[in-house]
Amino acid sequence: MKNGKYFNIRVYGLLLNTDNELLIAEEYHYNTFMRKLPGGGLQFGEGTRECLVRELQEELAVSVEKLEHFYTTEFFVQSAFNADHQVVGIYYRVELPENLATRFRESPLVPEENGQEYFRWVKLDALTPDYFTFPSDQAAIGAFLERQRLN
Repeated sequence: MKNGKYFNIRVYGLLLNTDNELLIAEEYHYNTFMRKLPGGGLQFGEGTRECLVRELQEELAVSVEKLEHFYTTEFFVQSAFNADHQVVGIYYRVELPENLATRFRESPLVPEENGQEYFRWVKLDALTPDYFTFPSDQAAIGAFLERQRLN
C-alpha cells in the first residue's frame, strides 16, 4: 500500500579549479531563488554516477569521466517544494574537464524568472555553508570546506 511519501534523490558535483574556486549554480525555480551546486535529480533506471554525468552534460555541456564519491546526506531533509518528499543528496568530487575553468567568468547574472540558471566561480575563502540554500548542500559544503582546510 502506498503511503504517499517519496524519496527525491539529488546528485551534485563539487568542481574545484586551480584558483581555489568552486563552481556554483544560481537558479530561479518555483518562484524561488536558490544557490546550489551543479547537478540534479536521479531518474529511474540510472545510477548516481550516470545521473551526475548526464546532469553536467545538460547543464554545462561538458563530458566528465572522473568522479569520486564525497558525501551523502546523513539526516532527514524534507523537500522545500513538496512536503511528501524526503531529499537525499549525493555529492561527488569531479575532476575538472578541460576548458571549464575558463568558462563562467563573465559578470554574474542573477536569475529572476522561473527556469533561469546561471553558473559562476566563487573563491573557497568566500564560501560558508549558509551561502547555499538547501540543508543537504550546506552539510556537504561544510564537510568539503573542512577537508580543504585539512589538506
